[in-house]
Amino acid sequence: MGDVIKSVEDVLNNRLEGNELSEVKRILYGKDLEKLDLPTEARAEAEKGSFELAGYRFTALTESTRPPRVVRAAVIQNQIVLPTTAPVADQRQAIWNRVAEMIATAARCRVNVICLQEAWTMPFAFCTREKQPWCEFAESAEDGPTTHFLQDLAAKHNMVIISPILERDEAHGDVLWNTAVIISNHGHVIGKSRKNHIPRVGDFNESTYYMESNLGHPVFQTEFGKIGVNICYGRHMPQNWMAYGLNGAELVFNPSATVGTLSEPMWGIEARNAAIANSYFTFAINRVGTETFPNEFTSADGRPAHRDFGHFYGSSYVAAPDASRTPGLSRLSDGLLVAELDLNLCRQVRDRWGLRMNQRLELYADTLARAANPDFQPQVVYDYSG
Repeated sequence: MGDVIKSVEDVLNNRLEGNELSEVKRILYGKDLEKLDLPTEARAEAEKGSFELAGYRFTALTESTRPPRVVRAAVIQNQIVLPTTAPVADQRQAIWNRVAEMIATAARCRVNVICLQEAWTMPFAFCTREKQPWCEFAESAEDGPTTHFLQDLAAKHNMVIISPILERDEAHGDVLWNTAVIISNHGHVIGKSRKNHIPRVGDFNESTYYMESNLGHPVFQTEFGKIGVNICYGRHMPQNWMAYGLNGAELVFNPSATVGTLSEPMWGIEARNAAIANSYFTFAINRVGTETFPNEFTSADGRPAHRDFGHFYGSSYVAAPDASRTPGLSRLSDGLLVAELDLNLCRQVRDRWGLRMNQRLELYADTLARAANPDFQPQVVYDYSG
């Protein structure tokens, strides 16, 4: 079974060595990133808490007209803590407690910005199509208990926290949304971003609960850079990534929940490609573990009814605009990944490759405008010589 492999990197390190290993890593990861010297206390906390802790450094060239803009950004991947049959409040509290420990370790590692996984306060129950009890996890983005909980941690640790939740919009008829709340390092809510693209594939029955965002592609100016949040399924849409870049994002987080049988071959490609194409840093975040639900459900694909989504394979990683990336976290266990990066690299890569200069927005704007028209005709040239 694929879920017994800890990580691709683990396999490589066990099977290759010396120059051969170095060359394979160069091809796969761009370059061999320097590992961060994380505090001994942080490593002890990770060992005690049974979660992986890893850290890497992305560097940029020294400039004479701009000082370095060094930021430490991190992601957390985690399993649910209690069974899905436990009371909603107990499940959420247990996850809060778990993640709070990991955020404290991130603070010890001098992290400035951290992002949690998609719908982090709950099991990813949207496969079931059941409304109860899963809708009880929904809460206000601005004034809900999870936001209040993280506001205190953000202020305490001087850390921007990105909190993807199931939102209940009480001001607009209790409508549900898949939302990321951006909380400043001073503990106030800067704003929110919502999921732009909703999957309708396999067990991903999310449109039973919420629909596509009406907020566009907001980018949030923080003390530690301009942040965008491209939630889960939006990573399959290149134009979605592009829009955050057009709005000036330097750090784009992709909180996700996806399983190996569906998407794992795509996982290491999409966020990394977006970093290259848009000259910003990307953070691919996936939950981990297998979540079992009380009632059976089907996938409309002829398979027998089942009670679990499949294995969420973790493997969270960070990618840079110069095509380098970190190794992924484990496919099997909770983890905290810390990346130290110099935001000056974004402009340096733009200058070197000229991708923005050659983006030809006017060309694609015309094509997209025509394609969105109901009477669109594809630009196909036929061979009538035969």
